Amino acid sequence: MSAETTGDPAALLDLAARTAREAGELLLARRLTDEVSVAHTKSTPTDIVTAMDTASEALIRDRLRVARPDDTILGEEGGSVPGGSGVRWLVDPLDGTVNYLYGLPAYAVSIAAEVAGEVVAGAVFCPPAGELWTAVRGSGAWLNDQAVRAGDVSELDRALVGTGFWYDSGLRARQAELLRHVLPRVRDVRRIGSAALDLCSVACGRLDAYYETGLHPWDWSAGLLVAREAGARVGGLPGEAASRRLAIAAAPGVFDELRSLVVTHGADVVGSPVVAVRGASSSGGC
Repeated sequence: MSAETTGDPAALLDLAARTAREAGELLLARRLTDEVSVAHTKSTPTDIVTAMDTASEALIRDRLRVARPDDTILGEEGGSVPGGSGVRWLVDPLDGTVNYLYGLPAYAVSIAAEVAGEVVAGAVFCPPAGELWTAVRGSGAWLNDQAVRAGDVSELDRALVGTGFWYDSGLRARQAELLRHVLPRVRDVRRIGSAALDLCSVACGRLDAYYETGLHPWDWSAGLLVAREAGARVGGLPGEAASRRLAIAAAPGVFDELRSLVVTHGADVVGSPVVAVRGASSSGGC
């Protein structure tokens, strides 16, 4: 039996990285020739899907199915397929769709492999920058050929923090209220528009921390693994793993304080049952 037909994390990472790069190169080539169109919207007129979201997901699905026909695939744009191997792929074919549509160079392809419910390998590729982040559980994190480490900031007022927002206007207003409490307590805040890139930015010290509510597993799975393997602390609500209610990655020295701040002042956001049932994605899928 070949490595690609088993759950070997190194083999899964190799497939994820190769496929993410190929899909990213497709996105970049089409963007440079202006072959971009809006296919439809999701929950609101601002929550869009381009034809390239679906084209990228189709490419990824095809490559994964050829290499590993018995695996499950969970894709953001509906390209999900069942499988019985115990391996599940979590795929965001274009994370940062609005950036892509507007020509902003902050979008990515994110692919993670999960074995028996645990993410063991992940790859995030940013086509405009040619940057590929990779990680295998327990083996560190890499940016192209260089090992990366999260920052060591220990005071929240020295931390550069990333976040994102929902598309629903009412929920955005509540997130803005939370931000009103966060902003005075940190060095500054960035809204990049791609959850995968935010998490990888924490992994390599471009951000000191990141929090967001409303994400889906395909938004965070690869990036969260990269951040954790780079030495960041990751999680969700106190005592919980990352979830749709809250996902956080931060330098260890500021993790607890940031999470406490977010939970205290954003209780109506992170605890909202709306998060569990809404169909739209957040900045992770924008």
